[in-house]
Amino acid sequence: MRVLGIDPGLRNLGWGVIEADGSRIRHIANGVCHSSGDSLALRLLSLHDQLLDLCHRYEPDQAAVEHTFVNKDGAGTLKLGQARGVALLVPAKYGIEVGEYAPNNVKKTIVGVGHADKKQVQHMVCLQLPGVKLAGPDAADALAIALCHYHTAGRGPQQLRIKAS
Repeated sequence: MRVLGIDPGLRNLGWGVIEADGSRIRHIANGVCHSSGDSLALRLLSLHDQLLDLCHRYEPDQAAVEHTFVNKDGAGTLKLGQARGVALLVPAKYGIEVGEYAPNNVKKTIVGVGHADKKQVQHMVCLQLPGVKLAGPDAADALAIALCHYHTAGRGPQQLRIKAS
C-alpha cells in the first residue's frame, strides 16, 4: 500500500509518500508544494497542478489529508479550507481513496499524545522512517498524516503505535 499524506496550506502544502508491506513501512519521498501566482485562483491552480504531478509520479493507492482547524482569523481559515479542497479533489480525481484526520488524532497516533508539538512529531516520524531527510516541518506533518492513515485505516485493529519516551 502506497499512501500520499497531505498537510494543506495555501502558501506551503506539505506532502509525503510512504509504502507499507505488512508491518514494514518505508519512506518514498517528501516535500513542499509552494503556490505561485498573484490571485487566489492562480495559487489554487498551482497547488492543483503540483499535486496532480505527485499523483502521476508516485502513483499512491490511498491518500490522507489533515482536517482544517478553525482559528480566530475567519478569512485565513476560509483560504486554508480552499487549499484543503484542492488537496481532497486531486487524489479523488485520480481515483484514490482519501482519509481525513484531525490534527490531534494524527499527533496521538504518531506521538502518543494529542497535543504534541512539531518537534515531537518530527522526531517520531524520523524514528518510524529511519534515514528520512525531511524537506521541512510541513513535509514532516504530511508524513505523519500518511503514517496515521496507515496505522488507522491500513492495518485495521492491529494498529502499531510507537509512544514517545
